[in-house]
Amino acid sequence: MPSDLAFACRCGAVSGTLSDVGPGQGDHVICHCTDCQDLTRHLGHAEAVLDAHGGSALYQSRCAKMRIDTGREQLACLHMTDKPTLRWYASCCGMPLFNTYANGRIPYITTQLAACDPVKRAALTGPPLGHLFAQDGIDDTSALPRMSMGQLMRRFFPRMLRDLFSGDRRRCPLFDSRTLQPIAPPHRLTAKERQALRDA
Repeated sequence: MPSDLAFACRCGAVSGTLSDVGPGQGDHVICHCTDCQDLTRHLGHAEAVLDAHGGSALYQSRCAKMRIDTGREQLACLHMTDKPTLRWYASCCGMPLFNTYANGRIPYITTQLAACDPVKRAALTGPPLGHLFAQDGIDDTSALPRMSMGQLMRRFFPRMLRDLFSGDRRRCPLFDSRTLQPIAPPHRLTAKERQALRDA
């Protein structure tokens, strides 16, 4: 079957395609970390993205396997904390789309599966490998199959090496191919903005 998976923001202005999607090409995980939860609330899409336990369905793959077809100028990004994770979203409707490193030097892209067709994404990505940061989830998460960041990193490492040595990291449309800097200026949430999320 075709292994391309289309994605789009809520209003459809930003759209694109992930190629070579499959369990052997990337990792389908559910993340319950507070940053992922806070991101969806900050952008106003918690109900559309989070499951009953506060989890976000994510697919981590090679950065050169993503193509932006429309709405490149609508892409925006932010840092939730001082950590280097960069969260990308559509400025037109606020839909969260991707997570990456702060720049293109460490090549990976994690796509929000909520932005993809639910039937096709399930068929292509397969079931989730596990749940990250389940201890931060909502209600009782004790029955969820857990996965550590160490386990995920060990799966990611061979893909990272391929992108580094092949030069494919310079093909990620979210970063300038020459400087490896993000194509949109990142915003870092202030302490006041973070506190507002906690209060909410």
